[in-house]
Amino acid sequence: MKAIVCTKYGSPDVLQLKEVEKPVPKDNEALVKVHAASLNAADLEYLRGVFIVRLLYRGLLKPKNTILGSDIAGQVEAVGRNVTQFQPGDEIWGDLSYPYSFGTFAEYVCVPENALRLKPASMTFEEAATIPTAGVVALQNLRGKRPIQPGQKVLINGAGGGAGTFAVQLAKYFGAEVTGVDSTRANSA
Repeated sequence: MKAIVCTKYGSPDVLQLKEVEKPVPKDNEALVKVHAASLNAADLEYLRGVFIVRLLYRGLLKPKNTILGSDIAGQVEAVGRNVTQFQPGDEIWGDLSYPYSFGTFAEYVCVPENALRLKPASMTFEEAATIPTAGVVALQNLRGKRPIQPGQKVLINGAGGGAGTFAVQLAKYFGAEVTGVDSTRANSA
């Protein structure tokens, strides 16, 4: 199978498209054919090797897991013997960031059962792949310790980014009066 591989920390230029062995699911995992994977800040942090504490988990000098990608949408192809919530053919979305080992920038990936959710039939794979990190971060920040209230004025800083676009939509859904701001300069990865 093909995968985007990162053998050293750096810019996106260090990524390579390579043939790698197709994974085999463990007892508590599902083998997923990847239909869509989204890129988010966690993937870029992993690629660049930032946050020294995380390097202890990910590899100090070079990445332990060479296939990046944490957000996924795809179809279950096979399941381990202890998997009960999913079966081959199920369309799913999920998050393989910490404590899992990333790996969604490949044609197939093995995913622990508890990291997956069924994809709504009304949602495309591309739409579903954006939810695990950006959508959840936005929801947690809007409905966390001090949930927004209908009619409340909310400023979304970074409204044009992954989590920001979700935050604007969710805040409006919850009845807030939303003002969104973002940079006008081109930001590079």
